[in-house]
Amino acid sequence: MDSALLPPLLALGGPTGVGKSALALHLATVFDGEVVTADSRQVYRGMDIGTDKPWPWERARVPHHLIDLVDPDEPFTLARYQAQAYAAIAGIHARGRLPVLAGGTPLYLAAVLEGWQIPEVAPDRALRARLEARAAAEGPAALHAELGTRDPAAAARILPGNTRRLVRALEVIYLTGRPFSEQQGKALPPYRVGRLALGADRAVLHRRIDARVEREVADGLVDEVAGLLARGYGWELPAMTGLGYQQFAPYLRGEVPLEAALQRLKWDTHAFVRHQYTWLRRDPAWIWIDTTPGPPQAEITARVRRWRAGGDLGESMATAQPVRGGGPGAPPPAG
Repeated sequence: MDSALLPPLLALGGPTGVGKSALALHLATVFDGEVVTADSRQVYRGMDIGTDKPWPWERARVPHHLIDLVDPDEPFTLARYQAQAYAAIAGIHARGRLPVLAGGTPLYLAAVLEGWQIPEVAPDRALRARLEARAAAEGPAALHAELGTRDPAAAARILPGNTRRLVRALEVIYLTGRPFSEQQGKALPPYRVGRLALGADRAVLHRRIDARVEREVADGLVDEVAGLLARGYGWELPAMTGLGYQQFAPYLRGEVPLEAALQRLKWDTHAFVRHQYTWLRRDPAWIWIDTTPGPPQAEITARVRRWRAGGDLGESMATAQPVRGGGPGAPPPAG
């Protein structure tokens, strides 16, 4: 089928703190759209400040999908996210509106945009418990080393410290007897996809992240984390291992002062930004937009209007002067 005849899907990617949510809200407002969130933490109810969920007035202004789907102690898989994202996109198309897929979880973006065929293997809780216990005792690098032996292709795509994904990959291998990577084919979804990735000078982005951390604490983040613990959601839950939550464990146990927890959160978020950039750089279809001086909303709106009319989104924005890792709008090197 001629790609121009396919239903449109606009995707917004980029690192934490770069301005994706605000731009998604703006573009959905201008182009009669709805936002499909690609954030692995915003699916959890009661985790609002630390995941930087859209405010109620923003969600009232523009419909947002795939937020507040499960409680923090409920399992939520990539396969479930993908299925619900496709369903949300289909519903938006049926209403004659533009779906805007936006978020900072590269795995979620890739699963939807690349049409990953995710193994339908039911979780084995006993096996997972053994693998998780081994990761706790020996470190997740031990699981990564085993995966490298059993399935080098899968190991190359999973960070050595990502215990959750390492456990899942080994679980699938153990239960099926086949490499995890062989069970992850792709079938491109039937959309005309436009990809915009927001970037910024690293120092500028770090300052934005640090300011956001301070704002979230002022908005009650520490009380939110303490409230989750009081309701019985322990640190061992995947939901509680995310940025904005696990960093407060030492503080709430009385081991470190609050400032130390805040600094740890800032540093960990800086490190996660590098991971986000690394993932997005795998796909050359992303058009990079420099937001160092601020999001160029007028230019981005003009690009999307041209794309909606059947054109393209243009080239990545040129950068004014080089900085470590490329120009202001370019992703920094991995590592």
